[in-house]
Amino acid sequence: MSLRLEHDGPIARLLIDRADKRNAFTLAMWHLLPRLLAEAAALPDLRLLLVQAAHPGGAFCAGADIPELLANKDDAEWLAANQAAINKAQHDLTRFPLPTIAWVEGDAVGGGCGLALACDLRIATPSARFGITPSKLGIVYPLHDVKLLIDLVGPGQAKRMLFSGQLLDADEAHRIGLVELLAGGPSCIKDAIVAASRHSTKAAKGFVRRVLDGQTADDAETLAIFAAAFAGQDFAEGAAAFVERRKPQFIA
Repeated sequence: MSLRLEHDGPIARLLIDRADKRNAFTLAMWHLLPRLLAEAAALPDLRLLLVQAAHPGGAFCAGADIPELLANKDDAEWLAANQAAINKAQHDLTRFPLPTIAWVEGDAVGGGCGLALACDLRIATPSARFGITPSKLGIVYPLHDVKLLIDLVGPGQAKRMLFSGQLLDADEAHRIGLVELLAGGPSCIKDAIVAASRHSTKAAKGFVRRVLDGQTADDAETLAIFAAAFAGQDFAEGAAAFVERRKPQFIA
């Protein structure tokens, strides 16, 4: 399978497994992604989703499958279906209810960079490179993904990447805020997220999404979420662990 989900306790991995094509995404893969995300979201013990290449050392994702795109460039129905599938996949990944990490070792280009943008955090090795290259093909990057890019790096750096199509190395991507962490693996933050309250991280992600979507003040729903947490079992465990000077053991 070119795209699959693996699950190990509180961690699920969305694996891109098309190394011979530099993990380029086909229309079938864009269609499959939302179904795998729904499957992951239904796992009762899940705390973290990792998006990564199935095989270490190669590309994270080279973006769209260009031969497939060229073969269908004059088929308006196929192009519309492809656009809708990409938009659906990116929307669902961005709004996955629990924390997501893109673990990038090689190139994340075009739609591959978009996949990384749709995750909550991006962790890269020194060999990683990031680029948004539609300007080299005469096509246009999706508006949803442009917003994700601007949210991370600001309009100036976003324009730089979109206008030039240049690839940024890991250090430069980190400097401009495209990458949160440079590390040899996701364990630098993975273990801390897994150990944290699932209720807290899920609620925090929801609040961040509200802010990014334009909400600037509490409403009745956010106030209720905040207040209800104090009656929850995670707060009881967290408070007890604090008083007893031990690490909390959240089970929710």
